[in-house]
Amino acid sequence: MSQELSIPNLFHVKSKIAVVSGGGSGIGKMIASALVANGAKVYIAARKESQLKAAADELNASGPGKCHYIVADLGSKAGCDALVAEIKKRESKIHILVNNSGATWGASWDNFPEKEGWDRVLALNVKSIFYMTSGLSDLLEKDSTSQDPARVINISSVAGVSAHAEGSSVADAGMGLWSYNTSKAAVNHLTSTLAVTLAKRYVTVNAILPGVFPSKMTAFGFKTTGEKKMAEGQPMGRVGSTRDMAGIALFLCSPASAHITGQHIMIDGGATLFGGKVSPGARL
Repeated sequence: MSQELSIPNLFHVKSKIAVVSGGGSGIGKMIASALVANGAKVYIAARKESQLKAAADELNASGPGKCHYIVADLGSKAGCDALVAEIKKRESKIHILVNNSGATWGASWDNFPEKEGWDRVLALNVKSIFYMTSGLSDLLEKDSTSQDPARVINISSVAGVSAHAEGSSVADAGMGLWSYNTSKAAVNHLTSTLAVTLAKRYVTVNAILPGVFPSKMTAFGFKTTGEKKMAEGQPMGRVGSTRDMAGIALFLCSPASAHITGQHIMIDGGATLFGGKVSPGARL
């Protein structure tokens, strides 16, 4: 029993096969890095081949796991189906699916575009999760058991529980993120429904709700506000890091979380709890 409870046994992902959409940068790359660093074989997918190749080369150089990339656009069912087909050409079983691909759009209240603002955001942020998960469910459930289930991790956002679409530090003044916040709320509920659907197939489904992390979603805020000011507005006095994201992702992929499904886990240093109000003099 003591060996079973050791850290190497509780948290290992060695030899697992994972697919990480949007894995060439930001949070997707953070998660892919954590998996490769612990011996997993990871497929990263996104639209930009140069970015994917650079990420794969970097991860393969450090190992000990392996990283492969596939160019894909998940903004449509056809794009999702193409990626699913390519994965099935290469693998007969996968253990981990990380649905991370996403987009945002900020615009004014009275001039919010339908195609880019709503259709593209909802297609990539919500529909791709459904089509990727349903398309790969047979590879996920193969050989899975109640003690060793397959894992689906959906990358949501604390924006999915916030009713404030305007005044964000990651969008320009006067710009609202109505479709992004709505899409992430949908991701949270879709996570719950997929967890119920796939439990009988021994596949767990959980969502990670990041706060402020360096990524393409927050690049505007980091550029215009600066990391120091972004950090000062956080309860813990800093933004999220690769280590923070790696920790929660490895937990959700490892034996330690085999009995956890349908959960929405915030990783925001308490920012949502504080409601965005941090006293500058509160730190000791």
